[in-house]
Amino acid sequence: MNLGNNFKRIAIAAGTGFFALTLVSNAQATTVVPAGNRNTEQPTIPGASANRTKKMRTTYEAKYQKIYGLLKSDRGLRTKIKSAAAAYNIDPVHIAGAIIGEHTYNVDAYDQLQTYYVKAISYVKQGVSFSYKGESVSDFIKRPEFEKCAGLSDSYSLWTCRENIWDSKFRGKKIDGNAYPNNRFAAVFFQPFYAGQTFGLGQISPLTALQMSDLVNRVSGLPKLSADDGAQVYKTIMDPDLSLHYMAATIKHSITAYNKYADFDISKNPGITATLYNTGGADSRARALAALNAGKQNKQLPQENYYGWLVNSKIDDLKSLF
Repeated sequence: MNLGNNFKRIAIAAGTGFFALTLVSNAQATTVVPAGNRNTEQPTIPGASANRTKKMRTTYEAKYQKIYGLLKSDRGLRTKIKSAAAAYNIDPVHIAGAIIGEHTYNVDAYDQLQTYYVKAISYVKQGVSFSYKGESVSDFIKRPEFEKCAGLSDSYSLWTCRENIWDSKFRGKKIDGNAYPNNRFAAVFFQPFYAGQTFGLGQISPLTALQMSDLVNRVSGLPKLSADDGAQVYKTIMDPDLSLHYMAATIKHSITAYNKYADFDISKNPGITATLYNTGGADSRARALAALNAGKQNKQLPQENYYGWLVNSKIDDLKSLF
């Protein structure tokens, strides 16, 4: 609010020049999404989540209490979360919210943080190859269909382009006698242990890690990842010291995308960033919302899903951690 007032004062002092008008326009363009849920009741939880919880003979509340207990009891983990959040200039509650959501609805938390470190080393020892039916993803993306991605240098743009090509050209289709599954690029090529699952404290997929590699390298100084070194990718997403930076980068990217494409500041609503962490596709979702709101005075705000709804409903618990 103070910034907007300053812009208005500059406009008055400078008259009606272009510079002053630009400042006023930019100050008014971005709408801050307020805290809290837009839905009065929690949106429907997917059946797959319910089935997993039932098979584990537990409940959502028990899973929530378990992961919240880990965060509350481990001061070192909270310090790591705050450090990663500070590097990307986001509230640590966003990271905690994503962790809470993943371990409440998708997986069960380990009792101790140390277990994640042990798992990280075990994946490195096993050896990992990103491939489908013996063809490595590095060879697969050399096909002519992927030529349009060749000029992209940023890891996010590059791997997102490749993912889009997979969806449009290969997914569920038969090409040169080869039938390709009607499944996500990440599930087909990047999850050799348990297809369809993510890993670690932040439940990050290898493809997401590859997309965020350049941003994490720039901000956190961690080495860039390569699809040719699957073991290092898996170690990164399993090791909390590393994966927390990728969580922060993913959340920061969502905030940036909604600001850039939809003129919404979602940084004050951890339920929205948690929703996007769960669903992925922040860029395309932001563009779709912008198209929906085009020309409208009363713009539709981003809405939380079942996962983000929980985060917002537990916001006092999460804030108390920090």
